[in-house]
Amino acid sequence: MTGDHDRTAGHHDDAYPPEAERTFAALPRAEGRGFAGTWWGRAWLKALEDSALDGAQLKLGRRHARAGAVGAVSVRPGRITAMVQDRDHSRHRTDVLLPQLTGAQWDRFLDLVADRSGHLAALLDRDVPPVLAEDAAAAGIELLPGIGDMESECGCGAWDHCAHSSALCYQVARLLDQDPFVLLLLRGRGERELLAELQARSASRAVGGPEAGVERAGAGVPAAEAYAARDILPPLPAPPPPVDVPGDAPVLGGGTPPAPGVEVAALEFLIRDAAVRAQRLLADALSPWHPDTPPPPALTPGQDAVRLAAGGAGEAVSARLAAGSGRDARGLALAVRAWELGGAAGLAVLEEEWTPDPATLARAAGRLAAAWEDGEARPRLRVSANRWTVAGGEAQLRYGRDGRWWPYRKEGGRWAPAGPASDDPAGALAALSPEA
Repeated sequence: MTGDHDRTAGHHDDAYPPEAERTFAALPRAEGRGFAGTWWGRAWLKALEDSALDGAQLKLGRRHARAGAVGAVSVRPGRITAMVQDRDHSRHRTDVLLPQLTGAQWDRFLDLVADRSGHLAALLDRDVPPVLAEDAAAAGIELLPGIGDMESECGCGAWDHCAHSSALCYQVARLLDQDPFVLLLLRGRGERELLAELQARSASRAVGGPEAGVERAGAGVPAAEAYAARDILPPLPAPPPPVDVPGDAPVLGGGTPPAPGVEVAALEFLIRDAAVRAQRLLADALSPWHPDTPPPPALTPGQDAVRLAAGGAGEAVSARLAAGSGRDARGLALAVRAWELGGAAGLAVLEEEWTPDPATLARAAGRLAAAWEDGEARPRLRVSANRWTVAGGEAQLRYGRDGRWWPYRKEGGRWAPAGPASDDPAGALAALSPEA
């Protein structure tokens, strides 16, 4: 590996000795659950699944991980190690290698985090918001691995990702969900070292250290200019106080009769909804991570109608929402179920049929084919666009644009959402079994 990464070494300031290693006890069996719940955990597994050449080895690796065959996991800069047990009880030492960031890359990353308090607050909260990864990528720092970044070394002698290294990667995804500092240690900095360096940089900025007067692109207005303009700029207003609960909606009934076409119950419902949304927006605006969080995409009128109906609109208001959004009562009920299971993404899977490009379709089909063990009865599936339907049955999997699988069941002649999305197609299909 060449370029901006170094697998074996990276610059460290002598004042902050590197954290040599962290060891995590063996994780329990993972039956009935996915291996990654966070977006960065799923990105880790996507790098593995996109890099591995043998889908059968990935399938066997998932089985090993689910069965608890991966022992204690050692994490150190550039390498993770564990002993993985085979079906025949033989044990293999397995290592997965990841390029470390260079000293220059770490300097850029630490400056990035030190300059934006929201990034630091998120890391301290064991979170990696997408905007932090995007800002890092814009500075030439890829925190998460890409295709080919994860190399394996295993005592079984395999030259590509084998079942043992795959099992280790699936278990590490669970560790990453719990603590993203595991990823940063793999990239070359332990938590204590990283936080000490961030503290030093923040202190340097506070007292006007060497970097305080250096203007960086996108870093805002220099402090000297802001202070010089203080007499000609009006003071910023004080932020409003937080509101613990939304206010009570007024009662509109009685008095002057409403204008034609105005339904009092519907108007009262909209007032209550506006109060709840205003309270949530204010709480978000007062949060320390708000400046670093991009606003969510605006909902379409059809999506907002479903959101309102999911908020307990009542029969009369729901009927108006259905009519106004071009749905019948049954269609709105299905849309509400999809929204409750997955928000706007879940609603899109219900209402949108799309055709994945050939590469995406082949990758999805490969994951589906590799999801069953050898000798297991595999359901016969008919493929239409992004929908896999069990032949002769009433079960269906829908493949979302985010690469997740959504279980559907036929109810009353219409396909209905039957559970939340899963990264594991076999797990999603298992949720449709009569016992589930």
